[in-house]
Amino acid sequence: MSLQCVLVAEDELIIGVDLCDTVEEAGYEVEGPYDTASSALESLERRRPDLAILDVRLDDGVVYPLADRLFAANVPVIFHSGEVTPREVSGRYPQARALSKPCPPNEIIATMREALAAA
Repeated sequence: MSLQCVLVAEDELIIGVDLCDTVEEAGYEVEGPYDTASSALESLERRRPDLAILDVRLDDGVVYPLADRLFAANVPVIFHSGEVTPREVSGRYPQARALSKPCPPNEIIATMREALAAA
């Protein structure tokens, strides 16, 4: 059985690598980290992830077009941002989960598991 795949889009290298390590250590396969929405969109053409963790602002702008594509493909999304509040995200995407940076790894993993269980 293959591992569930988690797409990570994060433009801050250290945070992206740390997030990917957290996801892998929890037993998931990682796709990323992507520092632009366009590169993450390209990865979607190759493989549909089981879950996505997205920073709201990436090197090429806001991540909402990518989020829209993920939701259209029924991929659960967790927004992980230091600039946009969970309340702002849930106003636009009521079905999404949102975490504020910095977020402890155990909270990230718990939120991932909830999102995957609800999918």
